[in-house]
Amino acid sequence: MATKKKTTAAKASDFGRYVRWFWIGFLGILTSIALIFLLASWGLLGEMPDYTVLENPKTNLATEIISADGKTLGKYYFDDNRTPVDYNELPANLIDALIATEDARYHKHAGIDAIGTLRAAFYLGKRGGASTISQQLAKQLFNRREGANTVQKLSQKIREWIIATRLERQYTKEEIIAMYFNIYDFGNNADGIRSAAKIYFGKEPMELEIKESAMLVGMFKNSSLYNPRPHRNPEGTKNRRNVVLEQMYKYGYLDKNVKDSLKLTELDLKYSPESHREGLATYFRAYLSDFMKQWIKDNPKPDGTKYSLYNDGLKIYTTLDSRMQQYAEDAVQQHMPNLQAEFDNQNTKERNPTTPFLDLKQAEIDALIKRSMRQSERWRKMKNDLGKTDEEIIASFEKPVQMEIFSWKGEIDTIMKPIDSMLYYKSFLHPGMMAMDPQTGHVKAWVGGMNYRHFQYDHVKQGKRQVGSTFKPFVYAAAMDELHLSPCDSLPRTPITIEAGRFGNPLPWTTRNSDGKYDGFQTLKSALANSTNTITARLMNQIGPQLVVDMAKKLGVEQKIDPVPAIALGTPDLSVYEMVAAYSTFANKGIYNTPVMVTRIEDKNGTVLYQVAPESKDVLSEEIAYVTVNLLEGVTQFGSGQRLRHNWAVNTPLYKEVITGYPYEFDNPIAGKTGTTQNQSDGWFMGMVPNLVTGVWVGAEDRSVHFKGIAYGQGATMALPIWALFMRSCYADESLEISKDEFVAPADLSIRVNCNLLPSPNTYTDDEDDLDNIIDF
Repeated sequence: MATKKKTTAAKASDFGRYVRWFWIGFLGILTSIALIFLLASWGLLGEMPDYTVLENPKTNLATEIISADGKTLGKYYFDDNRTPVDYNELPANLIDALIATEDARYHKHAGIDAIGTLRAAFYLGKRGGASTISQQLAKQLFNRREGANTVQKLSQKIREWIIATRLERQYTKEEIIAMYFNIYDFGNNADGIRSAAKIYFGKEPMELEIKESAMLVGMFKNSSLYNPRPHRNPEGTKNRRNVVLEQMYKYGYLDKNVKDSLKLTELDLKYSPESHREGLATYFRAYLSDFMKQWIKDNPKPDGTKYSLYNDGLKIYTTLDSRMQQYAEDAVQQHMPNLQAEFDNQNTKERNPTTPFLDLKQAEIDALIKRSMRQSERWRKMKNDLGKTDEEIIASFEKPVQMEIFSWKGEIDTIMKPIDSMLYYKSFLHPGMMAMDPQTGHVKAWVGGMNYRHFQYDHVKQGKRQVGSTFKPFVYAAAMDELHLSPCDSLPRTPITIEAGRFGNPLPWTTRNSDGKYDGFQTLKSALANSTNTITARLMNQIGPQLVVDMAKKLGVEQKIDPVPAIALGTPDLSVYEMVAAYSTFANKGIYNTPVMVTRIEDKNGTVLYQVAPESKDVLSEEIAYVTVNLLEGVTQFGSGQRLRHNWAVNTPLYKEVITGYPYEFDNPIAGKTGTTQNQSDGWFMGMVPNLVTGVWVGAEDRSVHFKGIAYGQGATMALPIWALFMRSCYADESLEISKDEFVAPADLSIRVNCNLLPSPNTYTDDEDDLDNIIDF
């Protein structure tokens, strides 16, 4: 009996000992866990962000280029194409999809989901993980590298838990969701939700539909695996999207009918990659990059360090209007293929043995090709980077290589000798185009070429070419200002020679009229409209070239111009940028505005770092400016630009095949000037309405590549159609409010502008009674 009682007592003692050891062990485990978390929070298990870092987590933010109408034109970035958005810029369906799929109890925990964690531990992760949105954000921000072994993975998970709870104390639930969407890499340069929405669907995040939001949320699982592009994994991405839709239905965010119908739909991507060489306004963005690099050099941060164009999340607010930029690029894309097709047709090997060159001997062509080789990127790389000899580099141009070449029908993958590709590219005609508001100087459209990926040379500001007759208004404006002339004054068309030495010209200078006629008289308005060279030469002879050079400089021309008589016919090489700014002075009542491309720059927090200070100066009296505009209106009324108005040539081959978009049938006031240089190497058209001035140039890289005849090679054929197509689109978009009004005359106009003009095409006469005021210089 005693033995039995002792056994019971022993058992009780043993049980008590077990309980004691259990609690010791349990408390030991809790203490160990607490110690581990404490050590982790101190950073002994790996680097931990302090509260200052949590307040400002470091992320690389792309610089965003914003148009005048609030659209993103492009971005500058190295690795991260990220532009953050606020929570209120996210649609409800996107937030619902995220919570339903990633963290259904998001609003019920403080960073760690205890229920999910226990479930994951009990089932060893086989029924889903336990990471909350806050934990996933913590991993994206501070702990991206995956642990190599179990210990490292556990250490990493502990740090994520601690950071998640700190994030929950530091930020609101809404801010955490926005940060998570902004930090995630959706692949294909789509860093953050704004880039992802734009690249995959061509939308801002707020515009996303339910199925689009579901696809993007589905990519959180693994954006490399669930890549929707056709050559990657569209089917897997669609299946993953449908899982998200099921989750949204499960948690009450969608009803069954909507869920079932959306699951049957395709992804409907509108994939539009964002890169420096693609998208809208590529040439302008290249110019802007240089502008920003200089601005960054001149404007350090308060702490003395430099801003990063690629990582600091700057916002550049520009004057370009995305709609007008699109219309300008569309106009180029419509006209240039037609013009190029005609040029190629006229320059087959049978018709032109030295194609694409004209008027050159073979020795001259060989020398030109050698110069081009030495100026090429291929030569630079092989010489500077690889240390090749000249002979080795020249030999490499004769070895066929795989390459992708440009064509108007699409890019072509081919095998070609570099020397042949060089000749191929020299056959292309190139455009340059700029549009500007003359009252503000704000540049509204900038097209520096036809394809930035293949042709990086900018024909708006970088390129300078002979301007031809588009220079004549500078002569006329200077003459009217100096001699107090009227558009109605008439001069003889007879030949004139400026003797050697009169204005520093070493030889006598005589000009010819393009129509070969020299009899009779012609009003100044008719003479400018029809580019009568002898009358322009008479004006030059009276006022001298220095006065014209001074006028051009006051109008913003930056290039050096020699004061010789020949400049009257447009021999100077000027840029489209300079010409548009100069013509804008006429439309702006004689006030020159320096062109403005950037209105302000902000940092990522919205602090204004730069605000434009407009620059303007009085160049001409309002009266002379208006009279010059009146002269230029004659060009489109009865001169070389009248094809903007008529429709009678609709069935002629030239108009059907090359004058793209004809008939235009504009009936509003338009001032303009065509320009064609020697041998048709350059074609220009400058066009003005009261609140928009646009200049267009077309020509080949080498001046020896050109149309043989004036009908196809003149500015009215090469450049004017681009202006007409652009303006037609601008007028169709009434939101742009492009003026169709008359140019406003000064209240005290004293110069006569309403002339007794003869009808086109015979705009000159032998009968002095037909003309108002004959002047014989």
